[in-house]
Amino acid sequence: MRATKLTAVAAAALFSISLAACGSDSSSDQESAGSAAAPTMSSAAPSSAPADMMGTTFGAGCAAVPTDSSNPGSFQAMAQVPVATAASGNPLLSTLVSAVKKAGLVDSLNSADGITVFAPTNDAFGKIPKATLDKVLADKKTLTSILTYHVVPGKLAPEALAGSHKTLQGGEVTVTGSGEDFKVGDASVICGNVQTANATVYIIDSVLMPKS
Repeated sequence: MRATKLTAVAAAALFSISLAACGSDSSSDQESAGSAAAPTMSSAAPSSAPADMMGTTFGAGCAAVPTDSSNPGSFQAMAQVPVATAASGNPLLSTLVSAVKKAGLVDSLNSADGITVFAPTNDAFGKIPKATLDKVLADKKTLTSILTYHVVPGKLAPEALAGSHKTLQGGEVTVTGSGEDFKVGDASVICGNVQTANATVYIIDSVLMPKS
């Protein structure tokens, strides 16, 4: 598991899977999703990752991930639990975890059957003016739209990543690049092919913005 942007004023909060210690306890991480706001996140899409690629992470940002397998934020530990729980244990994911909790999406993400998550780092969220970010975090409908725009059905391996993908929000994201060099829109993947029990995660350096 090694490196993954939400961007700009309107795109204020979302999936941050990077760079800040998360102190959530597991009971908090299991908050139930908001009943009306939480979209259906199950997916019948098959995994696109061959067995030999499932555990191969890449990218300079992966160096920030703990290497001690007993650490809940390590690649090994994250691979054993569903994605929202995995994010809560990783020092790269605190802003994302806070946003997911505020949107009531913890249970929906954890119970999804095979997804790909483009996860902005804490630094990605830091690019957004604090007043704007606070406003988005307080608006559950907008926050949910932004967060689900970072989620794609099916576990995509690096070789299947390039192209256009429909998100759970309903819009599409376009990934360009190959090998270990990818961009999701204008966001760069800084740690890619990170595995959790039910998701493949690509950590990005900016927050993605749904088209209005």
